[in-house]
Amino acid sequence: MIDLIKQYTETRKHTESLCAPLFIEDYVIQPVEEVSPPKWHLGHTSWFFETFILIHHKKGYKLYDENFDFIFNSYYEGVGERVVRHKRGDLSRPGVQSVYQYREYIDQEMKELFSQYKTLPDHLAILVDLGIQHEQQHQELLITDIKFILGHNPLFPVYENFTEDWIIKDDGFISMKEGNYEVGYTGNSFCFDNELEPHKVFLGPFEISKKLVSNGEYLEFIESGGYQDFQYWHSEGWSWIRQHQIEAPMYWHKDGKHWHHYTLQGLQRLDPDLSVKHISFYEASAYAEWKGMRLPGEFEWEAASSHLRWGERWEWTNSAYLPYPGFKKAEGAIGEYNGKFMVNQMVLRGASVATPAGHSRVSYRNFWHPHFRWQYTGIRLAR
Repeated sequence: MIDLIKQYTETRKHTESLCAPLFIEDYVIQPVEEVSPPKWHLGHTSWFFETFILIHHKKGYKLYDENFDFIFNSYYEGVGERVVRHKRGDLSRPGVQSVYQYREYIDQEMKELFSQYKTLPDHLAILVDLGIQHEQQHQELLITDIKFILGHNPLFPVYENFTEDWIIKDDGFISMKEGNYEVGYTGNSFCFDNELEPHKVFLGPFEISKKLVSNGEYLEFIESGGYQDFQYWHSEGWSWIRQHQIEAPMYWHKDGKHWHHYTLQGLQRLDPDLSVKHISFYEASAYAEWKGMRLPGEFEWEAASSHLRWGERWEWTNSAYLPYPGFKKAEGAIGEYNGKFMVNQMVLRGASVATPAGHSRVSYRNFWHPHFRWQYTGIRLAR
């Protein structure tokens, strides 16, 4: 229990530290629907503890503000009505100071809840752990949402000295034999329901690249006319790049002969040796097609994971986000956490430079719509 309380406290403090470099004006901006304002993340992660833990498990608990349930609910139909997602940035009130006061209130109430037990009951410990994991997921979203907010400012402001890139010199491919492989989570610690149940899959022989595709390699695709040749693209991808006039990864800017890209340290000259990032599934698949290869399936990725360096970029796979055999939704609103999104999305594996350490599991299944690229997404090839 002491470890869980410590993890709760550290997680809550870290969320606020991610917002420390922001100007007050940065907290409210929502440039596009999928990017939520930092103020909303701060409120929503507190709302989660209030809604799923304090209301039901702390005797005599009083809501901080009855309107916050409407403002900070994300997608839980079982909880009630909410502000539609693309309108989160329209709310100037409650102010940033009020949201921080809300966080203080929730933390004090959680502290009092913890003090009522020598040992947390299992069902309550599971919910607290889920709330921590949920907030850690939002920490990654905070970083990428802040980058989108600042990266689409023509001044290209600096956020802080955040390391976005590693240099990995691995080269070549790893050969994997035909056979049965076990996938899914098999440990005793926390995992999300979409990682269950573990099961065996049969895979044919394949090879998977030891390294991610670099900026320089991707630049060759651009300069060869890859964005102008329909034969490399899915039909939806081709329509998407033409509709939005996309000709390079997100945050790339060409200044005369030279390419630059926006990072959280400001606008920088593009380094050809670093791994390409902020790539959509459509772009990743088109690049693989241009190279005469393909993206790995998520089970191939997991089977080969012990031989790979990963954790720098979320890596697109060629697998649709679907439930595993034996997958079960939890009862109530908590059951909406993953299962309701298992349609029209693609699986990403690995982790990114923004991912909290405890979320870097070989069985972790991230998922996004194929056109999204504001996360730290990259490309690993297979054949």
